[in-house]
Amino acid sequence: RWIKFEEKVEDGGERWSAPHVPALTLHSIFQLRTCLQKGTILLDLDALSFKEIIDKVLFEQLEEAELPPEMKEHLAALLLRQPWHQLTKSPLQLLADLSLSPCQGRHGTQTWQPLHPECPAAASLSFQLRNRFKKKVPPGAEAAHIAVGEVEFLEKPFIIFVRLRRGVTLGSLAELTLPSRFLFILLGPRVKEKAYHEVGRAMATLLTDELFQRAARQAEHREDLIAGMELFLDELTVLPPGKWDPSARIPPLSWLPSWRLLSQALVCRRTAVPSPNRPSHSNGDLPTAEDRAGLGHPCSREELERTGRLFGGLLQDIRRKAPWYGSDFSDALHPQCLSAVLYIYLATVTNAITFGSMLGDATANMQGVLESFLGTAFAGSIFCLFSGQPLTILSSTGPVLVFERLLFSFSQDHNLDYLEFRLWIGLWVAFFGVVLVATEASHLVQYFTRFTEEGFCALISLIFIYDSLKKMLSLADEFPINWQYRLDNVTSYICVCNLSSPGEPKKDWARPKVLVNDPLLTMCPVLQPAAIQARLSKTQCLGQGGYLLGSSCQYVPDVTLISFLLFGGTFLSCSMLKRFRNSRYFPTGVRKLVSDFAIILAILTSCSVDVVLGLETPKLLIPSELKPTNPVRGWIIFPFGANPWWVCLVSAVPAVLATILIFMDQQITAVILNRREYKLQKGAGFHLDLLCVSLLMVVTSATGLPWYVSATVISLAHMESLRKESATSAPGEHPEFLGIREQRLTGLAVFVLTGISIFMAPILKHIPMPVLYGVFLHMGVAALNSVQFTDRVRLLLMPAKHQPDLIYLRHVPLRRVNLFTIIQLLCLVLLWVLKSTTAAIIFPVMV
Repeated sequence: RWIKFEEKVEDGGERWSAPHVPALTLHSIFQLRTCLQKGTILLDLDALSFKEIIDKVLFEQLEEAELPPEMKEHLAALLLRQPWHQLTKSPLQLLADLSLSPCQGRHGTQTWQPLHPECPAAASLSFQLRNRFKKKVPPGAEAAHIAVGEVEFLEKPFIIFVRLRRGVTLGSLAELTLPSRFLFILLGPRVKEKAYHEVGRAMATLLTDELFQRAARQAEHREDLIAGMELFLDELTVLPPGKWDPSARIPPLSWLPSWRLLSQALVCRRTAVPSPNRPSHSNGDLPTAEDRAGLGHPCSREELERTGRLFGGLLQDIRRKAPWYGSDFSDALHPQCLSAVLYIYLATVTNAITFGSMLGDATANMQGVLESFLGTAFAGSIFCLFSGQPLTILSSTGPVLVFERLLFSFSQDHNLDYLEFRLWIGLWVAFFGVVLVATEASHLVQYFTRFTEEGFCALISLIFIYDSLKKMLSLADEFPINWQYRLDNVTSYICVCNLSSPGEPKKDWARPKVLVNDPLLTMCPVLQPAAIQARLSKTQCLGQGGYLLGSSCQYVPDVTLISFLLFGGTFLSCSMLKRFRNSRYFPTGVRKLVSDFAIILAILTSCSVDVVLGLETPKLLIPSELKPTNPVRGWIIFPFGANPWWVCLVSAVPAVLATILIFMDQQITAVILNRREYKLQKGAGFHLDLLCVSLLMVVTSATGLPWYVSATVISLAHMESLRKESATSAPGEHPEFLGIREQRLTGLAVFVLTGISIFMAPILKHIPMPVLYGVFLHMGVAALNSVQFTDRVRLLLMPAKHQPDLIYLRHVPLRRVNLFTIIQLLCLVLLWVLKSTTAAIIFPVMV
């Protein structure tokens, strides 16, 4: 059987072979062409059953005197025999069928048997309904039947090629209940070699070829079929004998678009006219490999075309997105969206805590973890409801954090009120943002090249990786590793509570509650009973004004070690479970379910390990009170009173730099998320997104909340968690990527959960921070691997003979690829150094 690839019944008749590329002999192809030239060709035959087809075929043969009359009965009886098929069974079914029943035996898919008295014909039809193979067949597929064999009563070959006018279900003739379109029958006298079998394989391979299939469907004469076969022969590749083993099976390669289909798609795209009844969008439906091939972005995109009117691009975005608004909520009713919500929620909470704590350190707690939670919940929810690309996740980002740190330092050095100064900068940034939207400045996005996109994405991904590793290494300071521990000295390790002040002479206090024969006294003879309080905990001892004394008082369990194990285990679990979709184990549905919930399963597993071990690893800390982190500030920032009046005008200067930063950070992320390779169908909204971010700047500045823009890494993780793939795929073929589940509900749910996380502290406090840092590391590595830049960096370290067969290497000299990569790498290093120094104020311009 064939669905794009060939499968054979293995010796013993127990199972189908692995799918493989069919390897044909050149002689069989020439014999097939001879069969099509000399055999009977019936095109657009009207028939409703296989018996009717056979009757018309035999009648045609009799009329043309190609068949002796006495052979008609023999052929009809032979061709109308009940077929038996090789069932596609699960391993459990195979175990259950170890005891063969009278209806079971060794039958291949091309085996035809007479009706068994104990096995009625209905049994052959019933198995079609429970055949597991049917889920591999894409919807709308039709069947072609090829029957070849040797018979004793024929003196010359009997050859028939039939194309039905319409697809007809031919009962149990097919393995599945599919409409049939083509039939090819080749019967003849006995020959020494498997000539007929190889001709049948050649016919099946032809019918799975796109060009010949199209020719066979449109053929009006025999010559059209021959011409279609000539097209097939023009592209035929012959492997010389002796250079390979003909019995070897060539496994299917990873899916690559046929150049014939790609060129046809490009031609159709140039000539296509958008339907007036369907909202227009810019994201094409070209294969994913286009981006890898280096075709790049088109010169102009519909969302980025200038209208020449004030707010013209914004109005176009609203018209484009409005018809999809209802489906943005209905399309989220899928279990995959639940896994995406849980995954991105934990990532967003971790990001809010991380950046909130860093903002607190950089601004003397004028902005802290609580402000980060409230701002993320508010800004993210508003953005998901009204933005043009709701798949974007808003968050505090590294570049914005650098600007906030420099702004606070400047305010301290010049005796300015930080929050009021920041308010005016935010208002100016919002004003400049609205001006950019009004003048359609987002059309400049079309000049962002792969160079800029990949450099920015790589920078943000490396920041995620660096921050996660930095946070883990900082645990060694809080929980020191016991380098000096010696097992042989375990008898001398002791720690007791001394309630007398250091250096104070021992007083004859009331007798403590210590037994005279307490082994503690014999182990620590320097302490007198009056100075010892029996078995007080560390907290009780310090609470009563005492202090700890002994050689093991500085002992800390190896929290750092178990934290690194949880960190690495979570990262590896996320990576392996995410790739479980392409595993060879378990049914397709189970693999997809595990892959969709990979992050949640990894987190639950790591948390379970942490609970079982019982060590006091650092846990997720969430503020539980709705009050500003710094008590000297309020929730509303007033524009006047703390700073001189001229500060509102001077603020326009740093606001220009902040506007450049916000614009670049927002729009580069938007370009990355709206790449053609994601096959988005609802279009982008560059102008509308920038307007939402600009208006949110007003609210967050007036309330002293952090500023928010699109977070590249989390947004990419959000996109990846909503990937859609075809439910059916041919054996040996990877599921086809269909696009992204575009909707607004997952992002909205994430930010609503982030807001109510303040009241979920009793539950979330059991999640270890190393586990969430492991998720951070996974997100950074996944985003870094998603850019072509990473593949090209690997090429610098590979000898030419080990380099993968990448498409762009076929068309661009390797030295030019390496030069491009080295320049890109140097720019990335420059950006990293720049953001880490005092010159970080010009970071937006350098981007």
